[in-house]
Amino acid sequence: MTALTAITGARIFDGDLWHENSVLLIEDGKVAAVASPQDVPAGTRTVPMDGLSLVPGFIDLQVNGGGGVLLNERPDLEGIRTICAAHARFGTTGLLPTLITDNRSVTSATIAAGLEAQRAAVPGFLGLHLEGPHLSLARKGAHDPALIRPMEQADLDRTIEARKGLVALLMTLAPENATNDQIAVLRAAGVTVSLGHSDCGYATAGLAVEAGASMMTHLFNAMSQLGNREPGMVGAALDLGHLNAGLIADGFHVHPASIRMALTAKRGPGRIFLVTDAMSTIGTDMTSFFLNGREIFREGGRLTLADGTLAGADIDMASCIRYMRDTVGIDLEEALRMASLYPAEAIGMTGRKGRLTHGHDADFAVIDEGVNVVSTWIGGTPVFAA
Repeated sequence: MTALTAITGARIFDGDLWHENSVLLIEDGKVAAVASPQDVPAGTRTVPMDGLSLVPGFIDLQVNGGGGVLLNERPDLEGIRTICAAHARFGTTGLLPTLITDNRSVTSATIAAGLEAQRAAVPGFLGLHLEGPHLSLARKGAHDPALIRPMEQADLDRTIEARKGLVALLMTLAPENATNDQIAVLRAAGVTVSLGHSDCGYATAGLAVEAGASMMTHLFNAMSQLGNREPGMVGAALDLGHLNAGLIADGFHVHPASIRMALTAKRGPGRIFLVTDAMSTIGTDMTSFFLNGREIFREGGRLTLADGTLAGADIDMASCIRYMRDTVGIDLEEALRMASLYPAEAIGMTGRKGRLTHGHDADFAVIDEGVNVVSTWIGGTPVFAA
């Protein structure tokens, strides 16, 4: 018989409901059950977490770096391992290391590193996010304009081939530099296509969604805004029901009132979920770093280029959840779902990630009342303890 582990003494949020006076049973890296203490079989290994809360592990679909490493600058296995470990300290149990627009050789090296990370079963690695280079110059943000270009057949072929070896592959592109036929081919190959860094209008975005795009990258940022006669990309994200949308909740990228309005306006079944867009600063005391040869400065919780352009975010997922609860004013339960269940659904991992119910991966964060992470578990194994 396989050995059971029981996490005892904690409140358990399974993704839908809180369970009091219950234990989390883990077997073979999966959740066996949320059970009553008296139902725990004799001989079960117990791990007490008295006075704390167990919540589904956080899933971050846009992570550029962490632990002093930026994926663009270190596109290799150890770079990915360092990034995953840095975010595990803040409750993230699954993430997509994200490559910001770069040249062909760095993109190829990143894909090779991702395939190696998957073979090595790096804790927390779920796949890759290629953010660019097929974006709009008009909405480039911090992406190097010299590296932005249209999608070519070689790019399409390389992406499709990469998806064959990865559990998840997300690509952010703009309709200005990728055709709907290319989007359809990517979607048919299992690539999650996200629209972002685009100045296109509502109708153009709608056609891309019909072709297979299912997501919008960092809602409100680097996209055409909602207007009275042209709803823009923001309007498309909120009105087109099958679009999911990432959101950076750091107090700098989006005003809390805009977040509240977006949550009210969003049509389903698509959801708004949290992303950090974190850079290499997470878990470090770095004051600056380089991206594509350009220095990015860290000050007051913001990361900017010399001209003041926001360049990613200096925030972890636990802090995003606190911001959503304390500043935006949503219930903790919904903030937790925005950090776990909804991103899992967005990349097709329903039934595996985002809940603590029978059969799901035993990925969870142990938190206190302040949503400070006490420990992080991936596949039933602790990977961080404060």
